Order: sequence, then structure tokens, then C-alpha cells
Amino acid sequence: MAFLNGPRLLDWANSPPHLQFNKYVLTGYRPISSVQDCIRSLFYLHNEIGNIYTHGIPLLCFLVLLPLNIPWSQISVTWLGVVHFLACLSPQLGSVLYHLFMNHEGGEPVYHTLLTLDMCGICMINTLGSPATRAGSPCSRASGLASKPASSGALQLGRACCRLRPRQGLPHPGNRRGGRDWRGR
Repeated sequence: MAFLNGPRLLDWANSPPHLQFNKYVLTGYRPISSVQDCIRSLFYLHNEIGNIYTHGIPLLCFLVLLPLNIPWSQISVTWLGVVHFLACLSPQLGSVLYHLFMNHEGGEPVYHTLLTLDMCGICMINTLGSPATRAGSPCSRASGLASKPASSGALQLGRACCRLRPRQGLPHPGNRRGGRDWRGR
């Protein structure tokens, strides 16, 4: 796995403060890196490599297999298939980007943007991926129900992304407001 000799990895105490949200991960932190160095980190072992690959491999599989398995000729509302496809990709893509670039030299602002992107991917699969699955299910009562949840899901997604911005109190262990963490401690 270690094709490239990576930089000297950091322990928890020496890692950047915005990455010190899990006190149980003691070693393996990548130092602050450029975009190229973040991409190079795909080829050596560190504490985020499992997260990157466990989301990256399904992302590649979805990119190839999902379009082949959606019955495009049977879909009367084409945009529903496209939205479902994009919603299925979004959690994996957001997570890969978050874990790969969380140590970017842009620091905490870049980290929070990536975290927001990761959370929005989760919101997208919950709000925009589910209606197509429900409509395509043999248990669905009426195929006409699909467009209503999808359009309301898009509105919910927009609201959720506006509300769940990490700088404004996303429930994340490293996010502190007024001296308290997200659990109120």
C-alpha cells in the first residue's frame, strides 16, 4: 500500500487544532498539506486512509454500475432518475473530499466547508434518493407520488444545508459554542 514515502505523521497533540476532535485517535495525522500532497496521501498509510477508500471504492462502483441499472426506458420522469443518481453519489463524494482534504493548508475554513459538503451529501441521499427508491418499489401505491416528495425533498435539502453549517452549531465533537461542545458540556 505504501507506494510513496509520505511525510512524517503527527500525533494527536501535534496535529492542527481543528483536527483534534477525536482524542482516541492518537497517531497517524497528516501534516498541513497542499492539494497535491493531499492527493499523494492516497498512497501511504495514515489515520484517514480507511475512510477515504471505504467511500471512494463505492463511489467508483456507483459511477459505473448505477447508470447501467437504472431502467431509463421505463422512467416517465427523466429528471427523477438523474436526481436519484446524483443523490446516490453525493454521500460518497462528499465523504471522500472531506477525508482527503481535511488537512489542507487552507486550515479551519476549508475544513468546515468540506464538513458542510459531507453533511449535505448525507442530506441529499436522505431527501432526494429516497423518493425514487420509494416510487420504484413494488410496494409503492402510486407512481405519481414520486415527484411530490422529490420536490419537497429539494426544499428540505436547501433548508438543511443552510441550518447545518458547521460554524453555526453542527453537532460535531470539535465544534464549540460559548465554551460548550455540542453535548452541552
